[in-house]
Amino acid sequence: MIRSRLYIKMYLTVLCGLMLVVLSLGTYAMLGDFGDEDHGFSGKLDRFASAMLSADMTKEQRQEMLDRLAKGLDADVGLFDGQERYIQGAGAMATREGATAFLDERNRHRKEFDAKLSDGNHVRVFMDRNFDQSRWHFLTAILIVALAIGVASLPAVRYLTRRLEQLRRGVEHWGDGALSSRVEVCGRDEIAQVAKSFNRAADRVEGVINSQKSLLANASHELRSPLARLRMATEIFEASPSDSLREEIVRNLAELDELVDEILLKSRIDSDQKMDLGQLVDLLPLAAEEAAAVNAEIEGGSLTIPGNERLLRRMIRNLLQNAARHGKPPVTIHLTSNKGLANIAVCDKGDGIRPEEAARVFEPFYRPEGRSESAGGWGLGLALVAEIARLHRGRAWYSALDDGGACFTVELPLDPPAAKRA
Repeated sequence: MIRSRLYIKMYLTVLCGLMLVVLSLGTYAMLGDFGDEDHGFSGKLDRFASAMLSADMTKEQRQEMLDRLAKGLDADVGLFDGQERYIQGAGAMATREGATAFLDERNRHRKEFDAKLSDGNHVRVFMDRNFDQSRWHFLTAILIVALAIGVASLPAVRYLTRRLEQLRRGVEHWGDGALSSRVEVCGRDEIAQVAKSFNRAADRVEGVINSQKSLLANASHELRSPLARLRMATEIFEASPSDSLREEIVRNLAELDELVDEILLKSRIDSDQKMDLGQLVDLLPLAAEEAAAVNAEIEGGSLTIPGNERLLRRMIRNLLQNAARHGKPPVTIHLTSNKGLANIAVCDKGDGIRPEEAARVFEPFYRPEGRSESAGGWGLGLALVAEIARLHRGRAWYSALDDGGACFTVELPLDPPAAKRA
């Protein structure tokens, strides 16, 4: 029903426009001077009138000639002197009173001829405008063109409305829950651009929703273990308080706090909330503070990049904590620059990751084989590293060291001034 109404409105708009054009041109053809060519007769009219009404004619002879002209031309003829005073005439102007009334009420659609005579008088002839053949040809051409445009516009309007209908159905289908559905993109006009924009938005929304679903499912699973340990520890502590149980409760609470914090941060990044990424951040002080917390070594100099200091600190912290938990000392963070890019590499001397698992270590809640919850972490740390790198127009990857161990590297663009100093 929507498509039908839109189709009718668009087609009626085209037809109304054509109707206005036909009416305008038809009025011009009916009332204008179209086709009233005299082929030079107007320039010879004075000589013609002087020959027909010569000065040596008597009044009776002139009247006879005026009557003949009026009858032969089916016109109203009047003879006037130089002061516009009536002399004599024929037809509706046969008398002075008739001429006065005719001139006062003459039809402006009649064609008028005014010819000067050799004696100073002039004759005025009023004739009906004939609707000549050229006017009919002109009106016929207008109607044919209007009909052709009206017929040709029908498939064009149907094509446009059909594409709009397809777009509407696709949007409704997506809105009903089929998040993977997309609309077909046809052509390069505004409708195609709307379809492309919708598909891009649908891709992003589907990605965010799927990410949130996965995050919620995995977070629910991961929260069970620390909550279960915490409940058990509190029950035992109520029955038999001890310092070790108190420390276990505090440790579990800290784990829960860290897990919730990482889940919230991951959710914010996935939803593309507005974050200030325009700060100029020196990575060296951040790396030094976080390295000191895990007894890691630091190599390199100052690197200033545009970004969010809180997120960049979290990225470096996660890299160092991952190496400290799952690798072996010494843990080293290297800060270098090359061709306008800052490189943050955290390396350790642990067992590393098997090649077939290296591509998945940045997935949320993924744990390499053999790594249990008791080792600490929930598989969100490296996922956040990759997301923070993406937000800062960079990337993160894993590589194994030749002499054993693992190395996680993040590459970020330097700000232009820092790139020149490097």
